[in-house]
Parts: sequence; C-alpha cells; structure tokens
Amino acid sequence: MSLPSAVSNLQATASRSIVRLTRRARPCKPEAYARPQPLSLQLRSRTSNAKRLQDLLEAPLKDTSAAAFPSKFEKSPRVPQTLTEKIVQRHCVGLPNNKFVRSGDYVTLSPHKCMTHDNSWPVATKFLSIGASEINDKTQIVMTLDHDVQNKSETNLKKYRQIEEFAKKQGVPFYPAGRGIGHQIMVEEGYAWPGTLAVASDSHSNMYGGVGCLGTPVVRTDAASIWATSKTWWQIPPICRVTFTGTLPQGVTGKDVIIALCGLFSNDEVLNHAIEFAGSEESMASLKVDDRLAIANMTTEWGALTGLFPIDDTLQRWLRYRATEAALRVGGPDDSPSSQFTHQRLDDLFTNQLSADSGAKYSKHLYLDLSTLSPYVSGPNSVKVATPLQTLAAQKIQINKAYLVSCTNSRASDLAAAARVFKDAAQENGSTVPKIADGVEFYIAAASAPEQEAAEASGDWQAMLAAGARPLPAGCGPCIGLGTGLLEPGEVGISASNRNFKGRMGSTDAKAYLASPEVVAASALHGVITGPGWYNQPKDWSGVIRGEGDGIKVEEMMVTPEQALEKANPEQALEKVIAQLYSMVEDGEKELFEDIIRTDGAVGETEQLTKVLPSFPKRVEGEIVFCDADNINTDAIYPGKYTYQDEVTQEKMAEVCMSNYDSEFASIAREGDILVAGFNFGCGSSREQAATAILAKKIPLVVAGSFGNIFSRNSINNALMGVEVPKLVQRLRESFSGVQLGESQQPIAEPSRNQESLDSPPPAPQAVPPQEKLLARRTGWRLVWDVRRSKVIVQEGEDGPRWSQKVGELPPNVQEIIARGGLEKWVKKEIEGTI
Repeated sequence: MSLPSAVSNLQATASRSIVRLTRRARPCKPEAYARPQPLSLQLRSRTSNAKRLQDLLEAPLKDTSAAAFPSKFEKSPRVPQTLTEKIVQRHCVGLPNNKFVRSGDYVTLSPHKCMTHDNSWPVATKFLSIGASEINDKTQIVMTLDHDVQNKSETNLKKYRQIEEFAKKQGVPFYPAGRGIGHQIMVEEGYAWPGTLAVASDSHSNMYGGVGCLGTPVVRTDAASIWATSKTWWQIPPICRVTFTGTLPQGVTGKDVIIALCGLFSNDEVLNHAIEFAGSEESMASLKVDDRLAIANMTTEWGALTGLFPIDDTLQRWLRYRATEAALRVGGPDDSPSSQFTHQRLDDLFTNQLSADSGAKYSKHLYLDLSTLSPYVSGPNSVKVATPLQTLAAQKIQINKAYLVSCTNSRASDLAAAARVFKDAAQENGSTVPKIADGVEFYIAAASAPEQEAAEASGDWQAMLAAGARPLPAGCGPCIGLGTGLLEPGEVGISASNRNFKGRMGSTDAKAYLASPEVVAASALHGVITGPGWYNQPKDWSGVIRGEGDGIKVEEMMVTPEQALEKANPEQALEKVIAQLYSMVEDGEKELFEDIIRTDGAVGETEQLTKVLPSFPKRVEGEIVFCDADNINTDAIYPGKYTYQDEVTQEKMAEVCMSNYDSEFASIAREGDILVAGFNFGCGSSREQAATAILAKKIPLVVAGSFGNIFSRNSINNALMGVEVPKLVQRLRESFSGVQLGESQQPIAEPSRNQESLDSPPPAPQAVPPQEKLLARRTGWRLVWDVRRSKVIVQEGEDGPRWSQKVGELPPNVQEIIARGGLEKWVKKEIEGTI
C-alpha cells in the first residue's frame, strides 16, 4: 500500500467513525430517556467509536513504505503535543501521572538553566532577603556582565565586584564584563541546549529558540526563586505555528525575515504567544543557525514570549561542527564548551529527538513565503513599520550614525557580511578599503569575545576598522542606550540591533531604523540608507506572499490525499490530514457530550472541579469598577517617579494607584472592588509596584480582556489575582461606551531608567474610546469568580441579565503562591521546609 493510499484509507475510516459517532449522539425522543443509563456508562458506550479512531490514529502504520515516513507520528502520546508542550513537560515538577501539559496550563517548572546579567545583584539582594543563603542547584545558574560594560564609575564597578564575588562564593559559572552578551554566551557555551527550557532575567531570552531551546524571560523574583528552590511557575502560552515556504533568496537574511514578520503581521497576532517555526526541509535549510538566532531574538519585538525552531538537520550540522571544534581544544574548565558540546551528547540528543506530534493543537497558524522576500528596513522608531529597502533607498535618507552591535546580529557571520561590503568596495578602489561617509559614525561591537576573535582571524574586524569604524567592547552598549555613541536630538541612526522605539538608543528626538548587518554597513559607507546590491528582484515578483494558515495552497490541499501528497510537501500534507482527523474526533466527542448533558441535565455529575486549598478563597466577588482603555501600561498604573523611591508607604501607593490613568481613581474605587480593564493591561516596564499598588488599594482581583505578560507574572508573584474575560469587556463597552476604539494618538517612548526592564513588547500607546466621558466608573455590576468551578458569574446591575463563562483554571500550585502572600514568601516557606 502506498502512503497516499494509507492516508486515503485513514480519512475514510475516520469519516465513517465520526458519522457513526455523531449519529449516535443525536438526542432521541424524550421517552427514549425515560430509563437512562448512568451518564458515565452512556459516555463510555457512545465514545467507543471515538476511542477506536483514536487508537487507529496512534497505531503504527502497517505498511512498511508508509510506516517509515511518519516516525514521529508513530510515537505520538495519548494527547498530541506541540514541541513547546513537550519541552515544558520535560521540565515540570509534580505533575500527576499520565498528565500531558497543554497550552493554558499553569505548571511548576525547574528550568535547565537560568541566566542573570547586570541585574544579578538586585536578584542576589532579593535572594538573601527571603532567607536564602546558598543556591540550590549550582549547575542551573549562569551569571554574566554585559549591559553597562562601558561604565567605569565606582558605583558600577562596585556592583560588578559584588556580582563576581557572589558568583565565586556560590560556585556558579561567571562571565565578566567584556566576555560577551549573556544570550550569546548561553548559546556558544552550550547552556541553551536543544530540547531543554532555559530562562533569563531579560526579555531577549527568546533567542535560545534559534538552537531548539525553549527560551523565555522571567522577572527578578522568579530568578531569586530559581536560585533558592530550582523552581518557579509558568503558564503555557497559546502557541502559534509559523510555517515558512519557499527558500530565502540570495541577499536576504534572517534579519529581513523577522523585520518583515513584525511589519506584515503588525496587529498583535502573536502577542504573548509561544511561536513554533516550521517548514519543509528545503525551506528550513535556507535558514542557517545564525539567521534563526536573529529571528528568534526579535520574536520579542514581535510580541511573543518564545520563538522556537525545530531540532533538525541544519541544527545538527551546526552542533556537530561545534562538537568537533570543542574536541580539538586542549584543557579548559569542567564547564567549558569542550564539556558541553560532545558527539556522545549529540548522539543522545538525536536518538531521542523531540518534535511536534501530528495532530498537535495550535491556537493559530501563519505562513510566509521566504522566496518572495527582499531586504527590509524597520522604522523609524517602530518595529511595526517595515519597508522594503528598495523603497527607502530611493528616498536617500541621510544618516548620522550606524551600529553593528547587540546579541541579534553581531556574530562572526554578521561581521563578515558587513566587512564584505567594504572589501567589495576596496576591489573597485585599487585594493584600498574606502572610508565611511563624511559625517557618519560607525560603531561595532561583537556579540562575544570569541566572535570578535573569529572576525579578527578572518580579517573582517580589521577591514571595518580600516574603513573608520569605532570598536566597542563586547556587550549591549548603544542597543540599550548605554555608553558611547548614542543618538543625539535630530540625528538619524541605522542599527543591526533589535529595538528602535523612541529614546531606546538615545534622544527621543532622534530617528532609529533597524536592518541587516550588510545594509547597516552599506549605509555607513554611502551616508544614506542603502544596500550592497546583493539582491536581485525576480521579474515575475508581485509582492510578499503571507497570511493565515499553513501556506499550502488550497488547490493542493482541498483535493484527494493522493493529489495533495503529489503536489505538496508530503510530511506537511500528512500532518494536516492527521490534525483534521483529531479535530473531527474532538468535535464529535464534544457534540456527543453536550447532547447528553442537554438531555439528561446532569451537569453536576460531570463538571470538573478545581481543588481549592484551605487557605485560598473558593469565591471572590465585588462590584466592578471599569477602566475603559486598552494598553494601560505600568506607568499609568503606578507612576514612574515613585518606582525608585524605596520608602513609599502603602497608603501613598494606594493614593497614587492608577493616578496617571485617571487622577480621580482614588476617590472612585473602594476596598473590595473588582477592577476591570481592556486588553493588554499592564504592558510596559517590569516594575512590580504596578501589582502591589493595586493590592495597596485593597482591590483583590483584576479582570481584563488580556494582560501584559510581565504584569501577569508580577501579579501572581505579589499575590494579586487576575482573570481574563474578553466577553465582559465587550459587554461593558456595549453598555457604557457604545463606541469603537479610536486610533491611538500618543507616541511610544522608552520610559526613563528602563534599561533593566523586560518590556515585551514595548508599551503601545494607550487607546481609549474617542467620545468617552469617564476614564474610570463605578458600574453597579457585580462579578463572582468561582475558583472551584473556574467560572465567572456577572450580574449586570440589579435588573440586568445574569450570565456566566468558564475561565482558565487556577491550580493548587499557583493558589499556594498567592495564599502565602506571593512568591517570595512561598520561597521562604520552601526554604524553611528543607532546613
């Protein structure tokens, strides 16, 4: 039997099973239920077809020609999982037997690695303040110094000494200033290992996904918890699959890919999502590992919490090279690359290689045809503005500064691409490297010392110096607005880094663009935004092909399995068929279950209840105070001028809570109220006071259409409860606003003293209805959150309708953190339990 025939038979069997299943699920006449069986027996008997179909989907294909193809399909667990879910599963602590984690679950994690940088000392201070004295698992922790490496003030040098002394005392790996940017160190030293989960107290930990390691940011309290207990909590985000089709053209880079994604999908499609990149072997092979690192790094700016690439042949070749290179080294400490990258370890990795299951559920699918891309430039001052280089080059935009810096694009391959611009120009200039344009300053800093050494060995570093580039130490520097060469008022800069919103790299009156290393170098050489001319647009090019879905053309998939497998990538086609079949099973079971419930009215018998700890409230209720705005950022919740004042009282925090949003909020809100706001509530910087100020106001629960990720973490870490109920926001707006959201008017600006924040992404302008009269209002509506039933009940005024809706489960592990007064107090209790 051929593979297409096997798929065709599978589809036919599934369809017959689903038809039988749904037919049997149809309610009969009322008298047919006069003597009903117990509900559990009905469900068992009526889902037998679904069970047989499930078994069919999970059984190995008998035909050898077909069975050899979907090897990962044969090994699928009872619950198909995404690659993200599989990696999280490996690092969960205390899961019940046979529990398969899914998107939306709250879990207790023990990450493979946890990296902190210049904020290691604030983390250490928090660590010591909660009663900890020794790091629980020294192999789990990595400390680096990379942010403010140009600052030679005694204050900064003292902080650096404190971090180094603490790391040495604790016996954990430490990398001093000048060794490199922490994220690059995590990759090149093998700490970010494929198939593992690594966290860092920095938003660009997404970068680890470029090597198949699930990387995500944590805040300082989380880092202190991991130091003390090896554990923290996480809610698995919704997962978006981004499929690449086609291959990357010559002259187009990974940086162009992520700039295009940020600009072409600029309506928060992946906000607070985990992303998994996928594609055919040919498509993925066109993205080298350094391209993948750049793309994964800037998924942060795209709004995502992770950006994960598959563990595939391209990655395996890169890892094998690293292992061979490490094997040739002599000596070195135990925790050096020579001990991280070994062929034996790689044999184990690829023998037990992780990949997403066929039938795994994703919250959404997007696709991008790589072959239709051209070089792109981001800006000015926004990653959501992406323009083809050809368009901007025609405008001859003059620049004052150019930057080849950051963890995004300052590896040896990036430096080589930039140096090639000058080397090519030298061939037309009598072998003399030409100087950069008059009035332009060109700054270069390698991602790490080894990357700079590689660039020096190839002559690339010297070529750029000969052109007039100004070297900076390996570190973050201008990318985060620290050190030499920042943008002055009125200046225009172009950078190979990752963020370009106002004030990020200097003055808020400057303009910043982002581009690939070769475009940055060409712009520095010519004094205007331009490229090196390595890309040639195809004659039949008609635009970038992208959209929702998997990118497989409708005419290729909405046909017979045989035709689909002939025309499309076979593995993608099979995965789509399997996913459709699983969806059919779920839909059939859901319809069956709902029909039985409607007929029998036996809701109570089947309702799944969450275990509620004795110390946690079973219900939270109060009157709704509605703040009708989206993107209410942390500065609106808690004014920045108080953030760095250490002696602000609880009374003062309550008084200024939400005052930057509505100066009348203090007199409107009362103790015990429930605060309801729009979407992306709590975006912006990582200040924990945004959560503690609401608690100081004695508001126990915040409900929103959605939350900024860092605010969600800070809320639970500080014992503030939060629930997402988009329907409630919609109903409140229908009742009290009656108008659609208008266009945002305020510019995005980098908050002052925000270099150590974890913005992900930068705060959007606050959006409020244009005809709104009240920013915050008492509604007379009441809300009850039934924790045990994972449900909210809303009473719309005394005489209004009453409705309920299921919400996400708050499991006991998170209840325990909140009940103990936050993560710090939970850690203290954990430490006391081990003494």
